[in-house]
Amino acid sequence: MRDSNQSIADSFENVTILFADIVGFTRYASHMSPNDLVAMLDEIFSEFDALADKYGVEKIKTIGDSYLAVGGLPLPDENHCQAIADMALEMNQVIKDKYTIKYKLTLRIGIHTGHAVAGVIGNKKFVYDIWGDCVNIASRFEASGHPEKIHITEDVKNVLGDDYVYEDCGKIAIKGKGMMHSYYLLERNETTSALTTFCQKVNVTAFLQKMKNGFSAGLDHTIKPIKIYKEEKPK
Repeated sequence: MRDSNQSIADSFENVTILFADIVGFTRYASHMSPNDLVAMLDEIFSEFDALADKYGVEKIKTIGDSYLAVGGLPLPDENHCQAIADMALEMNQVIKDKYTIKYKLTLRIGIHTGHAVAGVIGNKKFVYDIWGDCVNIASRFEASGHPEKIHITEDVKNVLGDDYVYEDCGKIAIKGKGMMHSYYLLERNETTSALTTFCQKVNVTAFLQKMKNGFSAGLDHTIKPIKIYKEEKPK
């Protein structure tokens, strides 16, 4: 690649972008030694890296105290939006549980889903990066959000559907895009999530048909039917 002077790039129609920013970092960092500062960032970002592996998400880079990750690349994943949403919820919880008291830090997250271009650039230190309107919107949603909140676009909400719980934030002004409807992602809706998982694993149409037929089709015919006896009252 170094000798060819050619860039490596791919276009992805459906990916989900996560931008996370550590709120309070600048204030806290001003009172830390360089070694303590790097150790703190390494501790927090290592937690995020572990979550990226857990949910099959691609970490792109860290930018100062910000963290950029993408679902749905380099390998397509039809559940990329759900993976990013679950990762964001757990990232937020990890910060609350471990670092809000320890370092007085909170997290602000922005998420958008859509088209993006990713590739390797540079001729000295190769960097895999991502570009596009989708990335810019996710970044602006992060910046316009609030601490301990996961700020998502309407496109993200529409993809996630009823498997999650939201807070409607109304419309906000996004630079370069005008007014956009936004929501806070609060938590998983455990009831509908369990039903969705069941439907994904089971052929629901066939299952209901078997119920209608008394489970007679496609089952082991050595299973004997259960007889129900009606108790007679003594005369």
